[in-house]
Amino acid sequence: MPTLADDLGCLSYVVAGDGPPVVLVHAGVADHHMWDAIVPALAEQHTVIRYDLRGFGESTAPTGPFSETDDLRRLLDHLGYECVRLVGASWGGRVAVNFTLAHPGRVHSLAVLAPPWPGYHWSTKMVAYDEAETAALSVGDLDTAVGINLDMWLRGPVRSWENVAAGLADQLRGPLRTSLVNQGIVGEYSQGSPAGDITGISVPTLVGIGKFDVADFQDIGRRYASEIPDATLVEFATAAHLIALDAPTELTAVLGPFLAR
Repeated sequence: MPTLADDLGCLSYVVAGDGPPVVLVHAGVADHHMWDAIVPALAEQHTVIRYDLRGFGESTAPTGPFSETDDLRRLLDHLGYECVRLVGASWGGRVAVNFTLAHPGRVHSLAVLAPPWPGYHWSTKMVAYDEAETAALSVGDLDTAVGINLDMWLRGPVRSWENVAAGLADQLRGPLRTSLVNQGIVGEYSQGSPAGDITGISVPTLVGIGKFDVADFQDIGRRYASEIPDATLVEFATAAHLIALDAPTELTAVLGPFLAR
């Protein structure tokens, strides 16, 4: 993969296809490969840019303070794209929202899939998940921490592993492990972005939620859809939190017409 280097390390990225540019920003438990199943179809009509956030996939962990919003801006400048269609999943969805708020003129349209909400009052189920992950990581038990995250984000809280497509857990296990190894350093150095008012987002916006996702994220998705003017809410009936992995065909069918606007 090509890289964009700076004093803090490097960002790895990959570009495919030709046409209006689309940037895909991965979830906080994955890397750019989470989009593999939808890229071929999107690349028939678009230039598709994927990158690994700092500390994920093939991008190096940060060595000092950084901003995900600034990283995305620098990547677009490096590639020569002034305005893009922006798609983000989970934490990548919040990065996409923050970028849209910070640089509204550089976003043609915005699609967010199960993004978090800053300051959200999490349910007891989410608190228990966080405590279990923290306990595993505190004793260096990465395997258990990976399993906890696969159960929460891939399987979801209400379905069995029999209802998850074969091979997805193996596909996600490596990227998830990398994210957990670098979680502390990324959290220490990430500067986030200044808070913004999402009611000021004026570009076409699509919000996706999975029927089998944690109830918190279904609630959050509906909040985004209600507060961003004229946003469209789409529910994916066969997906948990990671819609691009669970329902790539359905997601492609939704994104195709939306990105063509």
